[in-house]
Amino acid sequence: MNGRGGDESSRTGEGDGLAERLKGYEGRPATTGGVGRDPVNAPMIRHWCEAMGDTNPAYRGPDAVAPPTMLQAWTMSGLSGHADRPGRSAVYDELFALLDDAGYTSIVATDCEQEYLRPLRPGDEITFDSMIESVSGRKTTKLGTGYFVTTRMDIRAGDELAGTHRFRILKYAPAQRSPRAPGVSGSASDTARTGNTGAGARRPRPVVNRDNAGFWEGVGRHHLLIQRCADCGTLRFPWLPGCGACGSLDWDTVASGGEGTVYSYVVVHHPPFPAFDPPYAVALVELAEGVRIVSNVVGVPCDEVRIGMPVRLAFRRYDEELELPVFHAAEPAGTGAGGEG
Repeated sequence: MNGRGGDESSRTGEGDGLAERLKGYEGRPATTGGVGRDPVNAPMIRHWCEAMGDTNPAYRGPDAVAPPTMLQAWTMSGLSGHADRPGRSAVYDELFALLDDAGYTSIVATDCEQEYLRPLRPGDEITFDSMIESVSGRKTTKLGTGYFVTTRMDIRAGDELAGTHRFRILKYAPAQRSPRAPGVSGSASDTARTGNTGAGARRPRPVVNRDNAGFWEGVGRHHLLIQRCADCGTLRFPWLPGCGACGSLDWDTVASGGEGTVYSYVVVHHPPFPAFDPPYAVALVELAEGVRIVSNVVGVPCDEVRIGMPVRLAFRRYDEELELPVFHAAEPAGTGAGGEG
């Protein structure tokens, strides 16, 4: 997993037996005989596909199946929370309380893994069991020092196992402060070990692979390239190996004109992270071509960003190696186009 440091379980702060206590949670059930709030149903499938921009015909009509990546969605509790859910134990709360008491009070989701064994169809009744699969030794990451906790959920349709969902989080003490183990006084600030935040730090590098290398080559030429299916002409972004509409593996690209609007956004205040200076606006921008991209809105106070705001593409260099597409608030008509500041 990106960002993991070496195992530090032998360092100061583990002498209180915290690591052994955490390991004692491995294999313990978090939910037994959980029941999905709703059967698999066409409205939820439709909403999911609309949000994801997935037009695959397999998800429509009388023989429709649910998108495999919806696997966890059928188990979620919704805004009402877990308090009244049958089969839920207190083990997850106990584990988090133990970490909180030791000073690991922050949390971030790191990744998930899913295995699909049986298609889900409208009308399927969902049940599930979950357990704490593993708790890592103490790790140091760029965010801070903490423990990775992995939960495994087995999801069934009737008596058949439909799939498995593994969800991993990092429970950590932010790098600006040290975790406090019970009975152990605080040590030097983690900031001294992980580097300064702000201007002196480098932004994380994008993951470039064979599926998206062409996009980053385009960024290097100040072109925002969108994939276009060579068979049905459907545009897609982010870059993917195949077309979600017809399944074709053949594609070419078109360059975006750079005009768009803010479809949704969030203003990030916390947690602080090296090379980022909160608050800043992260937006889902709908390009004039019809696809959407996640980027920063810059050059305007973040509290002035609004849904529907017209924006224009620019390219901002962050260091000698990294240049990224960002968006400015579009200037009023007739004022002329300004360059990237």
